[in-house]
Amino acid sequence: MNDEVLDVVIVGAGPAGLTAGIYASRGGLKATIIEGGSVGGLAATAAQVENYPGVKSTDGFSLCYAMFEQSRAEGVQFVFDRAIKFELKPQIKSVALAGGQTLRTRAVIIAAGASPRKLGIENEEKFAAKGISYCAICDGALFKGKTVAVIGGGNTALEDALYLEKLAAKTYLIHRRDSLRADRIYAKRLETSGVIPIWNSVVTKLAGEDKLTEIEVKNLKDGTLSALCVDCVFVAIGQTPNVEGLDALVRDDFGYIVTDDGMRTNLRGVYAAGDVRSKALRQIVTACSDGAVAANACIKDLM
Repeated sequence: MNDEVLDVVIVGAGPAGLTAGIYASRGGLKATIIEGGSVGGLAATAAQVENYPGVKSTDGFSLCYAMFEQSRAEGVQFVFDRAIKFELKPQIKSVALAGGQTLRTRAVIIAAGASPRKLGIENEEKFAAKGISYCAICDGALFKGKTVAVIGGGNTALEDALYLEKLAAKTYLIHRRDSLRADRIYAKRLETSGVIPIWNSVVTKLAGEDKLTEIEVKNLKDGTLSALCVDCVFVAIGQTPNVEGLDALVRDDFGYIVTDDGMRTNLRGVYAAGDVRSKALRQIVTACSDGAVAANACIKDLM
């Protein structure tokens, strides 16, 4: 264990964590960000970002990488490893990493984000990366000229479907309702696109030998079943928060961490920001806001 005691350890290098790092460092704190995956998290996989103030249009990776570069310029340190155990004591806290290192710190900001929710049906694990994908921007190019289906009815699902339509020969959108949860601008684009919507339906079976070749679709209104030949299914049905090892924190009915307006959790010196936090809207801009507020509260609390 390193004897050095840091001011704040930030778990996650998505927009919330990167912004928290920038604000904490500018506020005079020695900040270290832990990231077990890639910088930017899910935000970095967005094919197009059109609602970030001041930036008319960009892609998620470019936006997140700019935040990463800014945080490094401000002096934020990075440890690319996975946090596996937390000891969140009132004074000095510790975060154990998969690589064997343990960081000691006065405060912790949890900005670990969320992971794509899975379908929870048979053969989903079998066909992972063999016809089941949770990231259209990551895997879409692999199915150029093929037949694909997107499952979901929110912004992410429509973004994925509209993106894949440019690559695939045929793109289906399967949604369990007959109305969308997505913003109106995406619904309008869907109407004029070549995406084929399948309403009031869910996927009940995944079939194939070495890779996915067919799905069974059930109509929820009349119970009819139909087979659909596809080369890939892109799942976009929401997220689950990354809260492993954080049982001591109060969470809402969906598992998201509960905070006050200052992003403070129920434990002293522990804050939560971004998609891991219980809130009404999960967007890049709100994640950045959370990160700034969490860092500001941390600065005040450590004074």
